[in-house]
Amino acid sequence: MANVTAYGEHLPAVPHWLNKGDNAWQMTAATLVGLQSMPGLVILYASIVKKKWAVNSAFMALYAFAAVLICWVLLCYRMAFGDELLPFWGKGAPALGQKFLIHQAKVPESTHKFNNGTVETPTTEPFYPMATLVYFQFTFAAITMILLAGSVLGRMNIKAWMAFVPLWLIFSYTVGAFSLWGGGFLYQWGVIDYSGGYVIHLSSGIAGFTAAYWVGPRLKGDRERFPPNNVLLMLAGAGLLWMGWSGFNGGAPYAANLASSIAVLNTNICAATSLLVWTCLDVIFFGKPSVIGAVQGMMTGLVCITPGAGLVQSWAAIVMGILSGSVPWVSMMILHKKSALLQKVDDTLGVFHTHAVAGLLGGLLTGLLAEPALCRLILPVTNSRGAFYGGSGGGQFLKQLVAALFVIGWNLISTTLILLFIQLFIPLRMPDEQLMIGDDAVHGEEAYALWGDGEKYDPTKHGPALFADEALTSPYVNGARGVTINL
Repeated sequence: MANVTAYGEHLPAVPHWLNKGDNAWQMTAATLVGLQSMPGLVILYASIVKKKWAVNSAFMALYAFAAVLICWVLLCYRMAFGDELLPFWGKGAPALGQKFLIHQAKVPESTHKFNNGTVETPTTEPFYPMATLVYFQFTFAAITMILLAGSVLGRMNIKAWMAFVPLWLIFSYTVGAFSLWGGGFLYQWGVIDYSGGYVIHLSSGIAGFTAAYWVGPRLKGDRERFPPNNVLLMLAGAGLLWMGWSGFNGGAPYAANLASSIAVLNTNICAATSLLVWTCLDVIFFGKPSVIGAVQGMMTGLVCITPGAGLVQSWAAIVMGILSGSVPWVSMMILHKKSALLQKVDDTLGVFHTHAVAGLLGGLLTGLLAEPALCRLILPVTNSRGAFYGGSGGGQFLKQLVAALFVIGWNLISTTLILLFIQLFIPLRMPDEQLMIGDDAVHGEEAYALWGDGEKYDPTKHGPALFADEALTSPYVNGARGVTINL
């Protein structure tokens, strides 16, 4: 009887257009993408930075995840996927009312027409409610913001960051999303960005680099030595990022279809190849494999495959993995040291290399390697193909290049203007006194106390606890100081 009640088609909760399989997959994919940020990047950021910045780095990601969601449902979803205001921007409006959220999902401006005005591809209308689509796209917006944060860890004023998040979401992210995904001018032109190589990675890399320039560098000592405080926990965060990418690229077709399956397989193939190539280059040039390097290689592989994950063959995913494990490696390890501009800008986690370079590389390779039969599965423009497949492929590569230039230019300008505006009211960089201390000065909290730190538990600062007495100083010169617990 329970099954009959739950699946009865006559019930209002089960309209005729609802495909429960697609809806279940889309909500699962959204959750996987959400896990990439919270806790994936929260853990990765907290672990890959110096101990004194663990709390601050984690909090920047945590705050962004929450702030983006509220801005998204209040205004930004419909700026990115609503009715057209300008060729690159939608009309902002709330996405909160039940009348909006329980109707079948729809991207209004996604109808594609031939030059003569006849419909080439109908409006995108997935077989699940708007609520699912709103949440799915939120997780993409959130991770973009958090990836951007990687460029300014360890010195950006947390109050400036709190102001920057909603402003950048409104004036930068929504423009790229509408232009390439929401039916804007680049979408109508036929530019391919399967799952965010440009919308997410190129934009976060360029915006992060721009923000790093305006915020200014870390302290000299932090720039010269910035070891991760917990490599194993960093790997846990990286693992969540990698596994969550199946939702990232697998959910992009808006359905559990053929393209989704191809995308998930290609995503993992490219990431594994890139990780291995990056590791081999570390061994060849530095004599030993680096765990941090392997994580960087994994990330560049995931970024590179994203703009074409469901559109390239799996052998092409290996080719893209080889290039994503080598080109960003060269830009980070060799070109970075020779470029005065790259040396001047303190990009804390190298987001420019891992996301801007890898995202641009992936977008251009998609313009070369997009397979015609796979393109026919989901792309709105008929006869789309990469340049290697002849026909109109050369034009596709040109479109990919022009779209990249637009995304780069918009993020440079918008990020600069936003930060200059915030600077009128809030300093972008922490004062040196806070930079010397780190988390305790900024938040009044520390990530953890290690043996040998010489720290004592202060109940007046942290409130009541189970610790009754502070431990006495150890009689051993190199010993640890701890606390005595009353059992």
